[in-house]
Amino acid sequence: MARKIFITESDKHKILKIISQTKYDSLKNKEFLNELEEEINRAVVKTPDQLPGDVISMHSKVLLAFGDEEEEYTLVYPEEADISQNRISVLSPIGTAILGYPEGSVIEWKVPDGTVKITVKKILFQPEASGRYDL
Repeated sequence: MARKIFITESDKHKILKIISQTKYDSLKNKEFLNELEEEINRAVVKTPDQLPGDVISMHSKVLLAFGDEEEEYTLVYPEEADISQNRISVLSPIGTAILGYPEGSVIEWKVPDGTVKITVKKILFQPEASGRYDL
């Protein structure tokens, strides 16, 4: 059984809109986009002020572990992505994997090269917990 994930209504709406626009642009990513859509649709929807502060939402800065290696990332919308600044798109395999999961989660997710195990070590910044409902 899949673990419970959380998302704000605003994030859900924006991401589903991006998926519907992107799904038909690239057939090779259709399966991946369907997986993201399933994740979004099974998520527990919260208002921004109800979202637990230890959950990864859009524009959250997080410390992730891939085995022994740790890396900080910010989860962003596709147009804001910049890997040189560790800003990963929610449409990327890792972005899709971490969205909505709480601190301490261990996630196994399919990526183009196989399966990756991701540990959410720490939420360094979450907009909703900081009262930033505009992000």
